Amino acid sequence: MEKDITSYLNSSTTDNFFLLSGPCVIEGEDMALDIAEKLLEITTRLNIPYVFKGSYRKANRSRLDSFTGIGDEKALRILRKVGETYGIPTVTDIHTPDEAAMAAEYVDILQIPAFLCRQTDLLVAAAKTGKFVNIKKGQFLAPASMKYACEKVRESGNDQIAVTDRGTFFGYGDLIVDMRGLPIMKQECGCPVIMDITHSLQQPNKSEGVSGGLPELISTIAHGSIAVGADGIFMETHQNPSEAKSDGANMLPLSEAEKLLKGLTVLRQAVNSIS
Repeated sequence: MEKDITSYLNSSTTDNFFLLSGPCVIEGEDMALDIAEKLLEITTRLNIPYVFKGSYRKANRSRLDSFTGIGDEKALRILRKVGETYGIPTVTDIHTPDEAAMAAEYVDILQIPAFLCRQTDLLVAAAKTGKFVNIKKGQFLAPASMKYACEKVRESGNDQIAVTDRGTFFGYGDLIVDMRGLPIMKQECGCPVIMDITHSLQQPNKSEGVSGGLPELISTIAHGSIAVGADGIFMETHQNPSEAKSDGANMLPLSEAEKLLKGLTVLRQAVNSIS
């Protein structure tokens, strides 16, 4: 779909946060359309601008035999169909400069994975597509350092940017969320800030090379993020997380999305009233 993404995500028009949400990876057309339809119905009622998220391919996996996708073109066509069917923007990850132009033909927002947020060629290639660029903060970076990633995109002629926190490495197998990072990034980067409330609870490389997670704390991270002024929420969800082909251990079950989003909307209204 053709949209002014910056205006669409501008929470000042709705007094609410925006949502980037969907499965970790596109597993098939039916599951993607089902998730998009259910989340769109909820977010429309709650006046939450909604962007469907789905990776067309997972390039960062712990093991060689981990699921990576159903095929790039097939998954990208599904992302396009979701956007056209429901009239909503879509976002997907890209991993190399060559992928930027390819993915830009199918989606509205290009997402830079956290491990790749310092890759200059990737940021420049994403910027030059003219698409909105969502840059995930590296798990190894201080929040203020994200301004340099944003500068690379802006200096390449694109000021459509958001930055997303997804936690910071804490020891060898855990992440920690520092809520100070959201206002710091908003000030330093001068763009919308998003909290990834599911990946921030990932526990990388647990037994047998499969990441674990703490999904029971999703609402804790989500509520804390809205309380400190997050503009958007990033959330991976699935009909059956235990059967998801990627990141099921830290996903929110789709059936629990409405309750969480209702609570966050009420909290956002309270935050607005005292700001």
